Amino acid sequence: MRQLPIFLNISGRTVVLVGEGEAADAKARLIVRAGGRVVPAWEAGATIAFVALEDGAETAAADLRARGLLVNVVDRPDLCDFTTPAIVDRAPVTIAVGTGGASAGLAKAVRQRIEALLPARLGALAAALHAARGAMKARWPAAADRRRAIDAALAPGGALDPLDADAADRVGAWLAVPQAAAAPRLETIRLTGADPDELTLRAARLLGEADHVFHDPAVPSAILDRARADAVRHPADAPPAAPPPGLSLWIAFAR
Repeated sequence: MRQLPIFLNISGRTVVLVGEGEAADAKARLIVRAGGRVVPAWEAGATIAFVALEDGAETAAADLRARGLLVNVVDRPDLCDFTTPAIVDRAPVTIAVGTGGASAGLAKAVRQRIEALLPARLGALAAALHAARGAMKARWPAAADRRRAIDAALAPGGALDPLDADAADRVGAWLAVPQAAAAPRLETIRLTGADPDELTLRAARLLGEADHVFHDPAVPSAILDRARADAVRHPADAPPAAPPPGLSLWIAFAR
């Protein structure tokens, strides 16, 4: 990962936009859509800036950066402190596809594929889950139990499958159905190499779901980085005899 993806709240905040023409107009629409206030030059309180100039872009960017702003220069990734991704908007769900400025066309193509997959009411599902947070905490007081229940419901074919257009209407019914606690589960991933791009689809899916990752110390961080950030890592010489609750993985190189 060459950039840190973040979602910045600019609602009601000042954003500098230097430039004119189609590129500047596109950035202005993006800023306004996110609730920002566009100004043509530095003002106190501004924290980010966009520069859309054919000539003088480097100087303008340097001046704004000297005032402490993070700067995006249109079509000049070498001058950018941040880049703007292609966006899939299912508010409050937002999906951003970035290439670090390498190819806006590729980001657009990926966005279009994702757009075709996601139902228009995905945002309604997010809103329904947010409204049910209190009920979910009451139903599953332990955070780990709550997360496993939500993961199971949102899995493909689950009660709240995000690709099902009617999932938002079933949140209440899902909470009302008795659910047995899942038994501890241990899965094994045998690696054939150190390149994370060589992971099988099954291995990539398990890494994205696991609660605990037990691994041979020789397994490289590039592989472990594919696991959920909050999954607990356990360097070990052998798989656990009694895995903890939830999904655990044992990762080692094939021998």
